[in-house]
Amino acid sequence: MIPVILAGGKGERFWPLSRKLRPKQFLNLDGSDRSLLQATADRLLKLAGGWSGLWVITAAHLEVGVKEQLPDLPAENLLVEVEGRDTAPAVAWATLEIARRHGEDAVVGFFPADHWIGEQEGFEQTIKAAEALAVTQQGIATLGIAPVYPAIGYGYIEQGERAGSFAGLDGYRVSRFTEKPDLATAEQFLATGRFSWNGGMFVFPAGMLLAELEQHAPEILLPLRQYGSEIYPKLPKLSIDYALMEKTDRAYVLPVSFPWDDLGDWNAIERLLKSESPNVELAQHVGLDTQGSLLYATDQAELIVTIGLEDLVVVRDGNVTLVVRKDRTQDIKQVLKQLQQDPNWSKLL
Repeated sequence: MIPVILAGGKGERFWPLSRKLRPKQFLNLDGSDRSLLQATADRLLKLAGGWSGLWVITAAHLEVGVKEQLPDLPAENLLVEVEGRDTAPAVAWATLEIARRHGEDAVVGFFPADHWIGEQEGFEQTIKAAEALAVTQQGIATLGIAPVYPAIGYGYIEQGERAGSFAGLDGYRVSRFTEKPDLATAEQFLATGRFSWNGGMFVFPAGMLLAELEQHAPEILLPLRQYGSEIYPKLPKLSIDYALMEKTDRAYVLPVSFPWDDLGDWNAIERLLKSESPNVELAQHVGLDTQGSLLYATDQAELIVTIGLEDLVVVRDGNVTLVVRKDRTQDIKQVLKQLQQDPNWSKLL
């Protein structure tokens, strides 16, 4: 299998730590010494058979950063988008390039660069099962993460009829994809036992996917075939879910249960690192009557002092300090829009 890492995201909800040239995938967020991008590459190397089998697709302004983070990645395996147009053009272009180099029978896997996965052996077993399913059924194998609470920030996959057992795991036809539901709907999904979170990871034979794109998203595939990546700015900005996965009848799901998090915002760090301590501290911190809070500082020589705080996120990076209630971290993107409109502060993005 040829794994491709999708490494063009922004991760704005991790601002101010995440900036334009230092997006979320370049950060060390789990307390280790490896960035999310590096950890993703580490996770896939064995499946790829080494660096020569691993690919990365990223945005033009992140090319230098990717090369610095992954110095062993062959230059020819790094695809650089002239302009980001969401995941459907990225998947289409990378699949075209892999099919050109390795043939349409090549099995390709796509993996976001910013996910945390806590069990390597279980992950590898699952990807091998996904490969077996994709080849046997000539379909698109997606990984459905077992939901542990009624999340409203994730998409959901409903499993239909059983398709068989693949490398010891049961696979199912996808009945439907559902975008982020409200809380009541999410609770109903969990109660049925048929829904899993859409983990955004999928595996397929290259030729089969190109045929599906030609049928369901010709406005993306055909220009790329004719003109290559230079046509990017004129392509529609679509996710692979909208462009293909919600339309195809060749989607399958493998429900999996290994530890997973998409690290969507600062609250994810608390989920990863929560202990018996009253706070999660990734900074020098002296607190009085402070609990349920996350404290982060880039410079460990700096001290954060808090008094009487509860359920806050406090982040200190360079010349920016963020203080936000944990239930409002989704609104960081709204603040960034304000900063973008002010020439005095746009340089902080």
